[in-house]
Amino acid sequence: MKPNWRDKALYPILGGITILLIVYLAFDEPSFSFTFPVLWLPEMGFVGTNSTRFVVVEDGGGGGRAGRAQSAVYVNGWNSYWLMEESVWGGQSRARVAEMMRRGAGMGMTVCRTWAFSDGNGPNALQRSPGVFDERVFRGLDYVIVEARRNRVRVILSLVNNLNAFGGKAQYIRWAQEAGENVSSSADSFFSHPTIKEYYKAYIKAVVTRKNSMTGVRYYDEPAIFAWELMNEPRGESGSSAPLLQSWITEMAAYIKSLDQRHLVTIGVEGFYGLQTQEKNAVNPGEWASSLGTDFLNNSAIHDIDFASVHAYPDSWIPEASLDEKVKYLSQWVDSHIRDGDDILKKPVLFTEVGSSSQQNQLGSYQRDIFLKTVYDKIYESSKKRQAGAGAGALIWQLLVDDTQGYADQFSFVAWDHLSTYKLIIEQSCRLRRMFVKEETNGKYSHNDPCSSIGS
Repeated sequence: MKPNWRDKALYPILGGITILLIVYLAFDEPSFSFTFPVLWLPEMGFVGTNSTRFVVVEDGGGGGRAGRAQSAVYVNGWNSYWLMEESVWGGQSRARVAEMMRRGAGMGMTVCRTWAFSDGNGPNALQRSPGVFDERVFRGLDYVIVEARRNRVRVILSLVNNLNAFGGKAQYIRWAQEAGENVSSSADSFFSHPTIKEYYKAYIKAVVTRKNSMTGVRYYDEPAIFAWELMNEPRGESGSSAPLLQSWITEMAAYIKSLDQRHLVTIGVEGFYGLQTQEKNAVNPGEWASSLGTDFLNNSAIHDIDFASVHAYPDSWIPEASLDEKVKYLSQWVDSHIRDGDDILKKPVLFTEVGSSSQQNQLGSYQRDIFLKTVYDKIYESSKKRQAGAGAGALIWQLLVDDTQGYADQFSFVAWDHLSTYKLIIEQSCRLRRMFVKEETNGKYSHNDPCSSIGS
C-alpha cells in the first residue's frame, strides 16, 4: 500500500524533531526556549538521612525522614561559589562551569556547594529588589543544576549571605528601609523584622518552586539538589542575638519544609559553640567565637535541620599559631563536632568548608594537605564504625578551573595544578566509595572512574 499524504507529511516533522533533539543534546546552551523531558539526564535518587548517615531514598521520598528503600551514600566534595555568576555569560563561561563539574566528578567527588543568591544592583544580581528577579541569571542557575546532574554531582544551594558580598543581610535591611519600614541598621534586623523575614520567605519560595528552563523540572523535584542551606555563615551582633537567630532558623527551616518535603535543609553555621553551652567553649578558636549569637548544638538540634554544618579555617581563626598547633586544634575541632553528632544530635555532621590560606603560610600545598588529611582521616574513621558515625564528609573551599581566577580568594586553587592535593582528594573519594559502593547506585558513577588505579 502506498503511503498516504498524512504519512508523507509526518516524515519531515519527525525528522525535524530528531534534528532539534540532537542539537539540544550536542550544545550546552540551546538557542530555543522550549524544553525536552529529562530522559537525557541520568536518574538519581533523592538524598535523605537515617540517623547519622546520608542515604539515597530510592522511591524519591527524600526530605531526610521519608521513603522506604534506602542505600548509604558517601560525601566527598568541594565549594565553587561562582558557578551561577559564571553561567550567566553563556558560551565559554558555561564551558568552564561544565569543566568544573566534570573535573569534580572525575576526582570522585559527589557534592558541590555553591551560591544560589546575588541580591542588589550588581550586574549579575539574581534578585534586583524584593521579589524581582533577573531571568537571565536564573537561567544561569538552571544550567548549573543541569551540569551537576549530567555529571552525577549533587549541589548544596546556599540562599543568602551573612556577609555584604553579593548583597547579603545588609541588602535586605536597606530594601526595608527604602520601603519606609522602621528598621534598625543593626544586622540583627535581618533575623527579627517581620518585613525582612517576608522578603526572605518570598525569595525562598521563588527559588524552591523554580521551574528549570532547560528541563522543565521544578527545583523541589530535582534530585541533583542535595540540600538547601539557609545562610552562608550566619552570625549575630553579639551573644544576646542567640534567641533571635534560633527563632529565625526554626521559622525558615519549617517554611522550606512546607514547600519542599524532598530535600534536606541545613543552616550554614561555622560550628562555634555559644554562651549557652559554656562547657564546650574551650573547643572554640577564641573567646570571640562564643559572642556571635550562634550555638552549634542548639542551632543544629532544631527539628527541621536535617544535618549539621561546620567550617574549619585554622589559618584565619588562630593565625599566630604554629603549624603543629593548628593541626592539633583542627583535630580537636573535628573530633568534638563528630562526637556531638554521634552522642547528642544524632544527625550527620558535614564539614562544608575546609580551607587553608595561601597567604598565611609559606608551605603551600604541604600545609593544605596536612589540614585536609587531618579532616579526611577523621571522616574515614567515623565512616568505618559499625554503626556509621556522624562524620559524614568534607567539602574543600574552594576549587577553580583555568580562567576563573577572578573568583579567587586566599583559599582558592586549581586542584590538578597541585598534584599532591589532587591525589589526596581522589584517595579520599575512593576509600569512602569502597565502603559504600555495594550499597550506592549499584556501581553507577560518573564518566571516568578515578578509582580504577587506586589500590584497595
